[in-house]
Amino acid sequence: MSFNLGAKASTAMAGDVPDSSSLIRHESCNLAAVRRVAAMLDLAPDGLTQGRDLPRGWHFILLAADTPKSSLRADGFPGLGVPMPDFGLPRLMLGGRKVSFHRDIPIGAELTRTSSIVSVTHKANAAGPLAVVTLAHELRLKEDPAPVLLETQTYLLLPARVDASKTAEVAVGTPVRAAHIKTVTPDDTLLFQYSALGFNSHRIHLDREHARNIEGFPDLVVNGGLATLLLTEFLRQDLGVTPRSIAVRHLAPLYCQRPITLTADPVDGGWKLKAYDDRHQLAIEMEVQAP
Repeated sequence: MSFNLGAKASTAMAGDVPDSSSLIRHESCNLAAVRRVAAMLDLAPDGLTQGRDLPRGWHFILLAADTPKSSLRADGFPGLGVPMPDFGLPRLMLGGRKVSFHRDIPIGAELTRTSSIVSVTHKANAAGPLAVVTLAHELRLKEDPAPVLLETQTYLLLPARVDASKTAEVAVGTPVRAAHIKTVTPDDTLLFQYSALGFNSHRIHLDREHARNIEGFPDLVVNGGLATLLLTEFLRQDLGVTPRSIAVRHLAPLYCQRPITLTADPVDGGWKLKAYDDRHQLAIEMEVQAP
């Protein structure tokens, strides 16, 4: 799973995983937080009550960071459970994630969460050095040895842009075709609320000046996790599908206040979902296994 780097890596070697890379903590699937997720998605929160199953995909509130402000990366990224290393690489993008849902999480449940950095790989390409960092998260219900959910996330640490003022123009692609299509347009409020619920202070989602002048993006970048949530909600609300597992690849960024086209096609007993940007360029691919 990798973000489009524009050039092939020429060298690669395994890096050392930091000593403090694994943390165990207590999490609560708090009803108030769940209701706020519903409100963010413009759904009626009153139907969510203690003991009901948490909609699959909403578990991001249980993977929120509590990295102290003084330990944040310069770009504001907190690490989502474990501090993200820097390695002198100031830019960070989500490359992909895999989630296995072993059982549902009851709203109000108490859980044990283990988050760890499982691998660090250093590479180099035409743009300079980069690092690929993989995080793993495991959620278990209190006093239950079997995990209810396993998630891995792959992040790319990238060098600074040489000229952040220049943004490459992308050609308009062909019209999108699929069995099921939906268009959504994330705005500043949605990005803020999602970032707040996940306690994610990555500045490319919150600070338009930083996103444009430092990172070289044309606008705020839609959180990778938020884009994943929009796809899983497309499955849940529009198609009535409950995923058993998802595998997501992020190929290009999506931007605030620009329409995103979501598509879904049934494939071999599962589903293949995609997200396209406002110029019909493929940004995300998701493979879904369903019961």
